[in-house]
Amino acid sequence: MQEKLEALRRKYSLLGQDMEAYLEGLLYSRSLTYWDYIELDTLLTLQKPRTDFPDEIIFIVYHQITELYFKLVKVELELLLQESWQEESPLIKRLSRIVSYFRHLSHSFEIMIHGMDSPNFLRFRTALLPASGFQSVQFREIELYFTGLRQLLAPHKREMVCEDIAQLYDHIYWKYGNLDSRTGEKTLTLRLFEQKYDNHLLDMARRLWGKNVNARLEEALSRGQATEKLIQTCREVDVQVNIHWRLVHLRTASYYLKREEGAIPSTGGTNWQKYLPPYNQGIQFFPSLWSEQERAEWGRGSFLERYEKEVEGYWRTRSATA
Repeated sequence: MQEKLEALRRKYSLLGQDMEAYLEGLLYSRSLTYWDYIELDTLLTLQKPRTDFPDEIIFIVYHQITELYFKLVKVELELLLQESWQEESPLIKRLSRIVSYFRHLSHSFEIMIHGMDSPNFLRFRTALLPASGFQSVQFREIELYFTGLRQLLAPHKREMVCEDIAQLYDHIYWKYGNLDSRTGEKTLTLRLFEQKYDNHLLDMARRLWGKNVNARLEEALSRGQATEKLIQTCREVDVQVNIHWRLVHLRTASYYLKREEGAIPSTGGTNWQKYLPPYNQGIQFFPSLWSEQERAEWGRGSFLERYEKEVEGYWRTRSATA
């Protein structure tokens, strides 16, 4: 106890504070409870349905859970960029956590598919216009943390000869994914998102230029410091985020919005059939880790089948040699 008191005294002395005052404060502070710590009462009031359909609660809670997972991903990405990249252990730990988060999110989409009655969803969704999951700024931030703007350009703009960040940002892929399927004009969903977040995301793109995770990985590769395990973990990140996460959105949209008479527009009025398929966007956070053939077949069944066999073989080999 005396050693702990001395350690506390040193701590508060370095801060220019009086330890005895802090100890006295402990006499009056209340015991911490679970519900106070996680703000349970507040948390349970954050669901505010716009209709009387019970399934809308499922829709809201699921998206709130998704955004909380995105926050966890961003925590890992911030810490990842603060690492020295001289040792692989902390890098793999953080990248593996991100893989785990996205794997869970992709599997949990079953809540959306099996948890909501399709007729109810198609009714209450009209009360949500023009809101859309497309407007998740945290996912856009995650993309910028991971890779450079050039990797996030729309496919037909990816060969642009340009180093101007603002100009590149104007051609980022998702700006082409929220166009009215009939007129080709920007939807209100996109225009509202741009008004609120364009300046923020552009500033972030400038801050991370040459400093994102892919840039750090390329530096490690050039120094010969990127091990096979680190490379494999980065490839797994790409597959989980840029294939599985996007595919599960496509499957869910098809489940609810595709009908024999044609596809129903999404809540944002987006051209979702062209925007959601990962093989249409062809986005990889770590493009140098994939062969030309793999990039050409990105997100398709043949690619995924071969990749899953590769991963299974890789970890079986590691287990045998451990």
